[in-house]
Amino acid sequence: MAEGAIDNNTSVQDQWGQICTQLKSEVGETAFDSWLKPLTLGSFNDGVMNICVPTRFMRNWVITHYSDRIHKIWEKKNPAIKSVNFVVQAMNDESKGLYSPTCRSLLKKITSTPTPTKFYQSGSAALSANANETFSNTDPLSVPLNPQYTFDNFVVGKTNEFAYAAARKVAESRNVSFNPLFLYSGVGLGKTHLMHAIAWHIKQQDPTRNIVYLSAEKFMYKFVRALRYKDTTAFKEQFRSVDVLMVDDVQFMGGKDTTQEEFFYTFNSLIEEGRQIIISADKSPSDLEGIENRLKSRLGCGLVADIHPTDFDLRMGILENKAKQLGVELPTKVAEFLAQKITSNIRELEGALRRVIAHSQLLSNKEITLDMTQDVLKDMLRSYDRRTTIDEIQKKVAEHFNISVKEMQSSRRARTVARPRQIAMYLAKQLTSRSLPEIGRKFDRDHTTVMHAVRKVEELIMEDASLAEDVEALRRVLEA
Repeated sequence: MAEGAIDNNTSVQDQWGQICTQLKSEVGETAFDSWLKPLTLGSFNDGVMNICVPTRFMRNWVITHYSDRIHKIWEKKNPAIKSVNFVVQAMNDESKGLYSPTCRSLLKKITSTPTPTKFYQSGSAALSANANETFSNTDPLSVPLNPQYTFDNFVVGKTNEFAYAAARKVAESRNVSFNPLFLYSGVGLGKTHLMHAIAWHIKQQDPTRNIVYLSAEKFMYKFVRALRYKDTTAFKEQFRSVDVLMVDDVQFMGGKDTTQEEFFYTFNSLIEEGRQIIISADKSPSDLEGIENRLKSRLGCGLVADIHPTDFDLRMGILENKAKQLGVELPTKVAEFLAQKITSNIRELEGALRRVIAHSQLLSNKEITLDMTQDVLKDMLRSYDRRTTIDEIQKKVAEHFNISVKEMQSSRRARTVARPRQIAMYLAKQLTSRSLPEIGRKFDRDHTTVMHAVRKVEELIMEDASLAEDVEALRRVLEA
């Protein structure tokens, strides 16, 4: 009989033995013994080879990591085999001897309930499912990357040049002297753009590297789901086998102690193996609220890079770059007007530009002028004109408590000055988009003093009705 014939069991077994030998050399003995050695051949019908897997958990793992490779190898050895199915089949006492001690221990935990038969067809990627589906290792970990968020499209200025340089260094080198890289800034200042840019650059340089980019919220969701379905081992394997782990908005882990503990161990495991970690947040590691001290220490042990609010020159550069991307001629007067008026963040600046361009194009390519821009954005501009400044807050609070702004900014610690100062800092945090260090500089204090003031006023509002009324009255005046 010619090699590759499939009506002879010995030939099929020989082929499977050869495939296993090849896989063992590719993935290593430990991985092979844990995940591939327990597989057994099933039936063959109409070009489809069934391979039996003892549990749904193991089936999910094999599908994610090995199914395509098994299909390709076998198709090359035997063209009559068009696809490979992975069939969940309960483990019997005889087959338990096939497992490594680690795998047997794992399976003991995850096979306590009956597992219905499932099929995954390699090649055609057909995965059957039912209403009782559990946590699956096949769920994509990474969120989609924005194709516009590349280094080429990132406008560099004085306020973000350090963070940009750090991001490029991590993206261009496998071995950097700092790990993790921690990026932080206020909303809409470019940290997510840099995160995506790092991922794109690494993918282009080396497509084989396993990059996982996701939000802290998705990490929590995946972990809670794994706990619910008692598949935490699969979760650990997913996250501890990556080459680059990127987690956005880590501040959302605040107060989630169990998730923080798992993230801490994942973090340590990857660092010890020399894998790269990139984190973003809205505050520096030491200022993150509800995060355990040991995790704060870990997050800050690499390089911490702050992206500061944009300045006028950077906003002009961003507008010119975005207009060029959109193929639009933007008059300098219009760009200068937008750069002066919309100062909070890049996202709102680009949104305003898009509105102006859309209005121009919808009206048969009407010329973009300053008058047209002011008219199109009048609602947004009114909102900006009403926005409260720290200077205004200091002035109103000082008047309310009958002290001078100069006293409020002084080093005096008398309660008659210190309390109004704390209230002004609290209102500045509540009513402006300024960062803690920026607020601190306005009061000639550091950011930790601002943090303390905010917490103190929050406590006092709950305890002192009279002070709560004062704060609320000031808020109404400032927002009017």
